[in-house]
Amino acid sequence: MSDEQNTSPSRTISATSEGRPGIICNSDGTYTRTIQFPSTPATHDTNLHCPVLFKDVSLNPKHKTWIRLYLPKQLLADPPSTNKLPIVVYYHGGGFVYCSASSTIIHDFCVKMGAHLPAIIVSVDYRLAPEHRLPAAYDDAVEALHWIKIAHEQWLTEFADMSRCFLMGTSAGGNIAYHAGLRVASKVDELEPLKIQGLILHHAFFGGLGRTGSELRLSNDPIVTLSGSDHMWELSLPIGADRDHEYSNPMVNNGSDQLQSVRLAGWRILVTGCHDDLLIDRQIELANMLEEKGLRAVAHFGEGYHSIELLEESKAKELFGVLKNFISASCADFH
Repeated sequence: MSDEQNTSPSRTISATSEGRPGIICNSDGTYTRTIQFPSTPATHDTNLHCPVLFKDVSLNPKHKTWIRLYLPKQLLADPPSTNKLPIVVYYHGGGFVYCSASSTIIHDFCVKMGAHLPAIIVSVDYRLAPEHRLPAAYDDAVEALHWIKIAHEQWLTEFADMSRCFLMGTSAGGNIAYHAGLRVASKVDELEPLKIQGLILHHAFFGGLGRTGSELRLSNDPIVTLSGSDHMWELSLPIGADRDHEYSNPMVNNGSDQLQSVRLAGWRILVTGCHDDLLIDRQIELANMLEEKGLRAVAHFGEGYHSIELLEESKAKELFGVLKNFISASCADFH
C-alpha cells in the first residue's frame, strides 16, 4: 500500500543544500517531496528467507490509512497454547512529513524487532503533514488502537495477547506514541479488551522556541539539522502555532493534565535516545519531568546519532534487549 519510489537509500533524513526538508509547495496547493525513500511491498509468500511474515490491511479507506502487521514465522509452525505474544503498536518516524509503514528503513526495523522480542508488531501508516497537519496523525494513531480491539484479523485473534499492548514510536513516531497515550489514558475502558501497559518513546521528536544546549551544539547534525527540525514543525503544526505548542513542547504549562491519567493507569514509560542527537536534551528533560510527577518512567540513553538503531545492526540488537527487559518488567507488574 505504498506509492513511494524505490531509490537508493540515504542516511540523511532531513537535509537539503540548506539543511531543510525537500518539500516544495506547488501553485495548486499540493506538495512535492524531492527526497524519496525506498519501499518494500507486502507479500504473502511464506517461503521468503525472513523470520517474520508481514501483510497490509486497511485502517480507514477514507483517509487512505493502513496497517502493516508482522508475525514471527515460528508461530505458524508452533502455535502458542496459552502464552500469546505482546502487541507493539509502532508509529514510524520522518518528521511527520516523510516515510510510511512500507518505507524499507521502517519495514526492516519492524522485521528485526518482531523477531528479536518476539512480538506482534502493528505498524501504522498515518496521514502526513503538510497535507494533513497535526493532530491528524494523533487521530490516526488512536483509530488504530480501536481497530485492534475489534479486529477479526487472524494473526491478532490467534497469536496476540490483548492484555499486553505497548505504544512505541521512533522520532516523530515517538511524539505520536506520547500524544496517543495522553489521549486514551483517561478512557482505557473504551479500548478493552486491549490493555496498554506502557509507552516506548524512541528518539522522540519534540521541540520548543528556546534552544537547548544539544540543539546549539549539534545544529548541523547530518541526520536532523536544527533548521530542518524547525521547518518540519512549521509544516506539521496547526497553522499559526509555534514550537511551544503542546504538540511540540511537552514541557509547556508544566506538562499535560493527562499525565495524571497515565500515572493512575499504572503505565511504564521508556524514554530512550542517544547523546549525539540534537534532540537529546529535550528527551532527558521529558524523562525527568515524568519522574518528578510520579510516573513510572525509565530512561535509557547511549552513544550514537538520531535513529541509529534503524541503520546499525549492533545498536538495534542492544535496543531490542532493552525493550525485551522493559516489556517483561511491565507485564510482570500487571500480573
